[in-house]
This record gives sequence, C-alpha cells and structure tokens, in this order.
Amino acid sequence: MPRNIEIKVRLADLDQARAVCARLGAHPLGAEVQTDRYYAVDETHRLKLRTISGRSAELIEYRRPETAGVRASEYSITPVRDAAVGVCLVPSGPPLVVVRKRREVLLWDNVRIHLDAVDGLGSFLELEAVVDERHDDAACRAQVAELMDAFSLCESDLIAASYADLVSGS
Repeated sequence: MPRNIEIKVRLADLDQARAVCARLGAHPLGAEVQTDRYYAVDETHRLKLRTISGRSAELIEYRRPETAGVRASEYSITPVRDAAVGVCLVPSGPPLVVVRKRREVLLWDNVRIHLDAVDGLGSFLELEAVVDERHDDAACRAQVAELMDAFSLCESDLIAASYADLVSGS
C-alpha cells in the first residue's frame, strides 16, 4: 500500500501560503473542486468516494492514526468504474459525512502541497510527503519539517482530525 508522511493545519491566509509555495519553487498542478463522501469511519480506517469536477470518481481508502503531529498514512486509490468488466464500486447506502472543498495542488519534490478552502470550515494546508524508492519515512519526515519551518508552523498548530471529523464535530 502506498504511504505518506503528512500534516494538516488551519490557515488564516491562503495568499500568504501561495507566496511561500512560490518562494520554495513548488510547481502548481492546478485547482480542483472536490466532494468527498465518507462511507466507513472508525478510529484508523476510512473510505471515501471522491468526485472531482471534470474527472472520473475514485474510492480512497486510508489508514492512519488520528493523532496530532506528523503522522503516517497508508492509502489506496481505486477508480469506481471498471469499463472493461462493467463494475461500479460506489458504496451502497448514504454517506456518513460529505465534505466539499476547492483544492489547489502543488508539488515540491515528492511532497504534495494542498491549499484547501473547505465549505463551512475555512482554509487549510496539507502536506503529504510520498514515501517511495528515493524517500524513506525519515527523509519524508525531514521534508515535512523543512516545509513546516518555511510556513512558520509548529507542532501545536497541527490538526489531528480529518475533514470528515471537523465537519461532523467529532
């Protein structure tokens, strides 16, 4: 399963975060309007159906501790439609929580930087350092620490909850 080292933090000013990204040389990958429908939620395992305007929907399953600080997340992404076999993987039943957001995606080496404007919640920054053959957990944690310093963040700024938890008040 792919793995990230990640953080989430509330932002007062997305423009200031954009300026930091530009100074760092992060490459903008575009903006997306996303709707996430959470179907299964427990303390470490989540499943959401993500729809993005103009793209195919996907199921995202992830496991991570919902603790404050820098944390590891294991995830899988699966298209909901398999045209070759005619299968649609949309979960049955209503979602537990729906989260809508506008997300700007930037890339700094192997780190995905998300600048999110979440309906009903405000603005957030997420960092997801992708663990791969060139970047182990320690290297990813060092990258996140470097970016936290660039954004003038400290551990006490970090949020332990998912957007689903924040929207539902959990």
